[in-house]
Amino acid sequence: MSAKQIKTVRKAALCMGIMGLALALVFGPSLMADTTVPAAAGTEKEETAQAVPVKTADVENQTLQAYLEVNGNIVNSHAVEVFPDMTGKLVSIKVALGQRVTKGQVIAEVDSSMPGLNYLPGAVRSPISGTVGAVHFAEGSIVSPASSIALIAANDRLEIEARIPEREVSRLRAGLTAAVFLEAYPGKTFAATVREVAPAIDPQSRTKKIVLMFDNTGSGPEAGMFVRLRLNTRVYPDVVTVPGEAILQRDNETFVYVLDWNDRVNRRLVKTGVTIDGVTEITAGLAGGEAVVVQGQQFLSDGVTVRVSGADGRS
Repeated sequence: MSAKQIKTVRKAALCMGIMGLALALVFGPSLMADTTVPAAAGTEKEETAQAVPVKTADVENQTLQAYLEVNGNIVNSHAVEVFPDMTGKLVSIKVALGQRVTKGQVIAEVDSSMPGLNYLPGAVRSPISGTVGAVHFAEGSIVSPASSIALIAANDRLEIEARIPEREVSRLRAGLTAAVFLEAYPGKTFAATVREVAPAIDPQSRTKKIVLMFDNTGSGPEAGMFVRLRLNTRVYPDVVTVPGEAILQRDNETFVYVLDWNDRVNRRLVKTGVTIDGVTEITAGLAGGEAVVVQGQQFLSDGVTVRVSGADGRS
């Protein structure tokens, strides 16, 4: 090859080298980016897959109402049993259930005659004015001064009698309100207020009697009906609360997992107060507006990344 040809080849090689360097400078960054993107996406997907699925609930400030649930009976506020003055046969009953009577009115007659001794029937009179609430015997029955013939209710005002277990009596006082539920009227609630609290505990049943008055009976409640009472006791106003399932206990510590801004959880020690209907009062350790884990806590530890699903108040 001649010197001139060699010089020409060198110039061509130099030009090609310069063009290759230019192409590398122009397209090199994009090619490198294309090779690194899949690795970054894969890392992100891997972190998402490793995140623990949880459900959360917001920490709220609200008022909690403590209550007792007990049973009771509806009675007339003033009712009197009527007893005869003599032993004998009940020869007539002059009143019917629900009839109005006046004080001194004859409601029955008792014949105290014996073999060989005949007497005029003795009158049994109502000691008060009111309504016949019950008739306990039929004509022809043998009665005595210990036999109540009828019940006379002095008025139509109804009240509720209930007995509270000894362990709960410290909460009792006149003026407490209650919701009243009757089996005869499912889904309907009546309001009542405690009028009287017995001064002493019954030593036999270890209970204390309370008497409640209906705020407005309307139609429905009747004397003799069985009732269920939800007796409102203490109010806890504007307290910090969380669902009870958020509370965990381990190694004599009470704690919750709090969700932070970057979807990690922090183990937070708390102090608890009362729990009412599955809602727990927090007296120290949390503030309203934070979010706590309520499902999935068994898989968590401090600082773990989580994936929130079906959260209350969060997406």
